[in-house]
Amino acid sequence: MKKLRSHLIGIDQGDVVVFAEFDTGGDMWTGSGPRERRRAVTFSEPFRAPPTVQVAATLWDMDTQSAVRAELVAENVTETGFDVVFRTWLDTHVARMRAGWTAIGELAGEDDWDIA
Repeated sequence: MKKLRSHLIGIDQGDVVVFAEFDTGGDMWTGSGPRERRRAVTFSEPFRAPPTVQVAATLWDMDTQSAVRAELVAENVTETGFDVVFRTWLDTHVARMRAGWTAIGELAGEDDWDIA
């Protein structure tokens, strides 16, 4: 469990297109085997420490001729941003993916001292 010490809690959120490959013939749509796409997200302002980030699919356009196999995660979370990562494998074909995200964490306060 993440415990927040500050009374200044920030919540940032957004929606990002991770990829769209149906019109370009990209390998998410035409390929097979393990495939991955990453999309960097920058928070509207920095958190005091890396926040907790939740991602969810808000649009997925998948071919129905094979099983739907997918993983959608947040990786490399820092005070200023993170990567949305989508992975698929075998014969799953994905035309496009959009992800919604929410970050919750501590914000720096006016009375915080930065002693370096």
